[in-house]
Amino acid sequence: MRLRPEIMAEDPQRNFRSAYYEKVGFRGVEEKKSLEIVLKDNPLDVEKLSTFSQRFPLPSMYRIHVWKVLLGILPPHSDSHALVSRYRLQQFDDISVALTAMRFVHASTPPTELYLRVFQLENQRLPRRSEPRPKDEEDEDFLAIARAMEEIVDDPVDCYWLVRCFVNQFKHKFGDSIPHLPKSLEHFLSQEDVCLLAHLKACGALKALPYRLWFRRCFAGCLPESSLQRVWDKVISGSCKILVFVAVEILLSYKILLMGTSHPDGVYNFLSNMPQENTDAIVTKAIDLWHKHCGTPMHSV
Repeated sequence: MRLRPEIMAEDPQRNFRSAYYEKVGFRGVEEKKSLEIVLKDNPLDVEKLSTFSQRFPLPSMYRIHVWKVLLGILPPHSDSHALVSRYRLQQFDDISVALTAMRFVHASTPPTELYLRVFQLENQRLPRRSEPRPKDEEDEDFLAIARAMEEIVDDPVDCYWLVRCFVNQFKHKFGDSIPHLPKSLEHFLSQEDVCLLAHLKACGALKALPYRLWFRRCFAGCLPESSLQRVWDKVISGSCKILVFVAVEILLSYKILLMGTSHPDGVYNFLSNMPQENTDAIVTKAIDLWHKHCGTPMHSV
């Protein structure tokens, strides 16, 4: 089945209309209409949804629903969504009750801590209460993503399932690629600004960039949620390389400050606690850079 013309082809008339809409403050009007058409399919075409999410920003009113479908929380068959949602709620409630009975959680346990315990129990990683241990790096990564998701999603059950499936998909789909992302960053930065790359190498900062924050936590705790969710649109729909271009664009955006810093710790501390202003512009430029180097995803016919 062919993708509808609104999504499949570059059309000069459509580009003119899109430019006009953006100029008068209605950016994404046609994209929203195209997504609504795709969402009427039953069963939903997951490949179309993925391609749309790669090419365009998801409208906020549909974002969580699309994420659920792409992450497998909801099945493609829309008729089953209500039933599956009830099952998800029941499963979360049952495990929460079990954790309370085992005294791993209680009424005042923060939601993100509860999500972690549910996740650990489901993955047979729940520690023994008689042998408490500090949280490992994977636990901290999970909590960082959960805290960010909590700011995006209101419903706690939805929040848990989104975090759980996001973390699982990211690990299973991109786990082998993550160690290579710093090298990709070096490659693309060399194409964008060789002087900045040379400086980062010379002062030893290139090896000390906050790679775990960027590439393991997918910028959770780094970017504000309004910018972060646009990055996660791309990750959830199938690209971990977008993370590289966000990192490259952050470095380019703070080039003057970074060129004036010669100590790796100074670079690391600044980038780990970077200013929260202008992050929307940084993400927009990063997405443009990603499309420039990797091309615009097209639906396979």
